[in-house]
Amino acid sequence: MAVHPIDPELLSLPLRACADAALTAAAEAGASHADVRIERLRGQDLALRNGRLERLGDDVSVGIAVRVVADGTWGFTSGPDVTVDEAARLARSAVEVARASRPLNAEPVELADEPVYADVSWVSAYDVDPFAVDPAEKVALFADWSQRLLASDDVDHVDVSLLQALEGKFYADSAGTTTTQQRVRVQPRVTATRVDPGGGFETMRTLALPAGRGWEYLVGDLYDWDGELAQLPELLAEKAHAPSVEPGRYDLVIDPSNLWLTIHESIGHATELDRALGYEAAYAGTSFATLDRLGTLQYGSPVMQVTGDRTTPHGLATIGWDDEGVQTQEWDIVRDGVLVGYQLDRRMARQNAAALGTARSNGCAFADAPSHVPVQRMANVSLTPAPDGPSTDDLIGRVERGIYVVGDKSWSIDMQRYNFQFTGQRFYEIRDGRLVGQLRDVAYQATTTDFWGSLEAVGGPQTYQLGGAFNCGKAQPSQIAAVSHGCPTTLFRSVSVLNTAQEGGR
Repeated sequence: MAVHPIDPELLSLPLRACADAALTAAAEAGASHADVRIERLRGQDLALRNGRLERLGDDVSVGIAVRVVADGTWGFTSGPDVTVDEAARLARSAVEVARASRPLNAEPVELADEPVYADVSWVSAYDVDPFAVDPAEKVALFADWSQRLLASDDVDHVDVSLLQALEGKFYADSAGTTTTQQRVRVQPRVTATRVDPGGGFETMRTLALPAGRGWEYLVGDLYDWDGELAQLPELLAEKAHAPSVEPGRYDLVIDPSNLWLTIHESIGHATELDRALGYEAAYAGTSFATLDRLGTLQYGSPVMQVTGDRTTPHGLATIGWDDEGVQTQEWDIVRDGVLVGYQLDRRMARQNAAALGTARSNGCAFADAPSHVPVQRMANVSLTPAPDGPSTDDLIGRVERGIYVVGDKSWSIDMQRYNFQFTGQRFYEIRDGRLVGQLRDVAYQATTTDFWGSLEAVGGPQTYQLGGAFNCGKAQPSQIAAVSHGCPTTLFRSVSVLNTAQEGGR
């Protein structure tokens, strides 16, 4: 990977002078802790419809945020003007907010200890800055992809989109930590639509998932775009003519391109400690995996090993230090099928140290903009492959009657992260250890513990892929975070499968 300098537009801001002014002002106003974030965030959204440019937006946001602890209470303020005077004003204002909020605070804020990291930096791994590529080059590439698909009689419409982000952050706190960081990510999507003469339609999307990479993800050999685009019309036609699934219980072989989302919803969100403790309750619920079940909850079968990791190369949640100055790390969440860990920020770690068996954060604080306060956010939560595990073909060969599930689509899960159902892009019937053609209208349904308890085998490292999303939502006011989930191909036994057409009354 190329070694990239940090965005000069971020470095041209008076970062250290603003931080010094804010931290000094906060201390003089009586804060026991203060931290400062200065961010420059750039995003681009490009979309084509049937080979014609439909949308091209490029936005930049810059701002400064100051968070303090005063009288045992959080205070926070932010603004768009990155100047020394404004930084000091924001710090004094944050202390005023904390003191005004003190009567409402029943739990004094205490933060887990963390070593000091003085003047450190980190840049994510990518080759080609996507913002350095002329938009005309991107449009030309996507128009070519569109025309290849539209040349088929089985494709009536094509949508191509690309989201890309360049995130630059400077952080400093009153303990002496100072970090400067930059990360890049891209999310390409190609969706083909087939319209039936009777008015119905079917869609199929490419399986490439978002990644912490640059433009090389779209033009290099990291993903076989040419191969998948060539196959897509035939796959779409086969799906359109495929039989509707007969509901019942099936063995499922689930591809990483689908399973990442089930991991996200049923494990990733469920093991955020603020959610498990009931702090994150109004927006998308709490969690069945409560703190009193740590070390005893049988989350899944003994072959289930899940880690939290903010250091995974090219992960969307990968960073060097989080938004509280904590060095990122890897840790166990589920070991041998048992819940053994949570995702933590500094306050959650300190407050629950006795129950957790640790007094240190694992680096899960994140704010999606300088206007937002950091909240506890998801790491790259991943299912570990078996070191000498089977191939995808081997797993399919173990199944007499089942379904091979590929690609993510829609999903639903309750507020406790317990009852769920998931669909996908492609479903293949498995009969006597062989794929015998596609099925339609498939959704699998279970409770979290029953589903992961039915996990019989995980594939080897050769089946492992890193999936993820740009748009994980949490908190109020709402914040959006990007996160990855790695997993191998997996085999689950006797999972309930619904027919979505019948369930929808069609």
